[in-house]
Amino acid sequence: MKNLKSNEENKKKKNEYSASNIQALEGLEAVRKRPGMYIGSTDTKGLHHLVWEVIDNSIDEHLAGHCSTITTIIHPDNSISVKDDGRGIPTGMHEKLQKSALEVVMTVLHAGGKFDKDTYKVSGGLHGVGVSCVNALSMDLKAEVHREGKIFMQEYKQGKPVSDVAQIGETSVTGTTITFKPDAEIFETLEYKYDVLATRIKELSYLNSGLKLKLIDERDVTDGKPREEDFFSEGGLKEFVLYLDESRTKLIEHPIHLTAKEDNVEVEVAMSYNTSYSENIYSFVNNINTREGGTHVAGFRRAINRVFKQYGDEEGFFKKLKFTVQGEDFKEGLTAVVSVKVPEPQFKGQTKGELGNSEVTGIVSRAVGDAIKDFLEENPKQAKKIIDKVILAATARHAARKAREMVQRKNVLTGSGLPGKLSDCSSKDPAESEIYLVEGDSAGGTAKQGRDRFFQAILPLRGKILNVEKAMEHRIYDNEEIKNMFTALGVAIEEKDGERVLNIEKLRYHKIIIMCDADIDGSHIVTLILTFFYRYMKELIDNGYIYIAAPPLYQVKKGKKSTYCWSEDERMAAIAQYSSGEEDNSVKTQRYKGLGEMNAEQLWETTMDPAFRTLRKVVVDDSLESDRIFSMLMGDEVPPRRAFIESHAKYANIDV
Repeated sequence: MKNLKSNEENKKKKNEYSASNIQALEGLEAVRKRPGMYIGSTDTKGLHHLVWEVIDNSIDEHLAGHCSTITTIIHPDNSISVKDDGRGIPTGMHEKLQKSALEVVMTVLHAGGKFDKDTYKVSGGLHGVGVSCVNALSMDLKAEVHREGKIFMQEYKQGKPVSDVAQIGETSVTGTTITFKPDAEIFETLEYKYDVLATRIKELSYLNSGLKLKLIDERDVTDGKPREEDFFSEGGLKEFVLYLDESRTKLIEHPIHLTAKEDNVEVEVAMSYNTSYSENIYSFVNNINTREGGTHVAGFRRAINRVFKQYGDEEGFFKKLKFTVQGEDFKEGLTAVVSVKVPEPQFKGQTKGELGNSEVTGIVSRAVGDAIKDFLEENPKQAKKIIDKVILAATARHAARKAREMVQRKNVLTGSGLPGKLSDCSSKDPAESEIYLVEGDSAGGTAKQGRDRFFQAILPLRGKILNVEKAMEHRIYDNEEIKNMFTALGVAIEEKDGERVLNIEKLRYHKIIIMCDADIDGSHIVTLILTFFYRYMKELIDNGYIYIAAPPLYQVKKGKKSTYCWSEDERMAAIAQYSSGEEDNSVKTQRYKGLGEMNAEQLWETTMDPAFRTLRKVVVDDSLESDRIFSMLMGDEVPPRRAFIESHAKYANIDV
């Protein structure tokens, strides 16, 4: 009887969430001095990361079984509120620090319930700095807690409390609302992007089936109502894979889905095959996107390779092949989401990009292997479709290797191997050299005349390059413009440990600038080139080497005075500056539809002179969403593309 009572007391203690659960590990001073160490950067990416940290706290409450709804509000002044219906942050006195537990959580780095194993079995967030880091980087922050029938509140400025925790009312509900305004002294921009927030919140809804998430934008009001969107998923990762593949043609009817638990590690995986030529694996640990993968992805790949290879061999599908099927061949057309919940995750690097727990590899491999075996045995017709796809991928890989070797051998035989159309720069230092990929021979000729020959190279591209989203890899080496880009840049696709990698050690330019006409055709060519880089040279994007030139749209002129304009607002401002009255016919506007309409001097001073030009660096904020957009815009399925274009048409200026 005594033991039974003791067990009940221990169980009760584990389910409690009070001031004693809050563990303080260290102080907070360094965050404002070196914000990049804690949130990655102070640009728009770091700005949005503040929101992820607060939402992650609420999701930890959901994972612990105490939160069903999270609402995120963008206020008109770009402040943010995140409201949940969890238990509410404890407000009692912290024994060690003799402060309210709420103040400890909000002002002490590495303080919170997630360090107490009895409070949260798993948790996300950025190294536990969480909401205290958000507080330190906010001009103002208000924490409102509904707990124990009471409403408590405390306010802060730049991480420091400006009032004590005070009871301001009574309530019949529980939860926490955090409202904060990022500090202009810290961040380069203070404007939140609705689409960035919506994409991540949608992602979180798939990763946490049954959780209601709401996004409200009070800056965007129609008929007196702010823009509002609800996100909720019952199917979880199954629906996630269908969403990712909505612009691709399915190869199997329904995603393969599994859940498993071993040694307190929870595994959930959904995967499917489509007719595309790319692989798309997205991995998460405790809801954190592990962009570099890790041991959970290694376990997933091991299972895929082992089980499909064994099935193909046993059924005799690979007997007629003259070469061996490799692990890479099982990737083509694969879309998968691998999510694990790990009590004590070990990450490699500050940004949590790669999981390091070695025990997770075997756990995921066993769970995925068992699920795939069951699928193959129960669905022989669909299994045959996947194996046929694998055989096709193996054949294409073999052909692609030969095609690459032919291109590289030709380069060796012809000396430097540089394309005849390339006008190279005299500098041999990649760090100071740049190459312009220019649409058309005419604009290429103008660019050659206007450039600085010491560090600027010009490669004209004729027309629209191959859409690589719809082509097998070996086909791209037949395209003259793509071959020219490979040889001009000096890079090559190589195979290492069964993986295709881009060897960028011999990259000849550290600025690769796409320069096309400012019209619809020019935008299409930019998209085609970006698709090629994203699918076959993503390392160049990841290293920050890809840029898009921004030629002016207009020149406003009066007499000998002129101003270049890059937007409609700039054009109207220039006209207003030059006009002497309402009808001043001496002010002329020229609309540049093509690069060829500018002479060499104009092209240099507007688009090529490093002192005055505008370059847009190509970065991948969200690889998951980037992949989906490329597939949608450049793939076979028309309805998703049409819906996307129609929904974004209000932002487009289409020339008639």
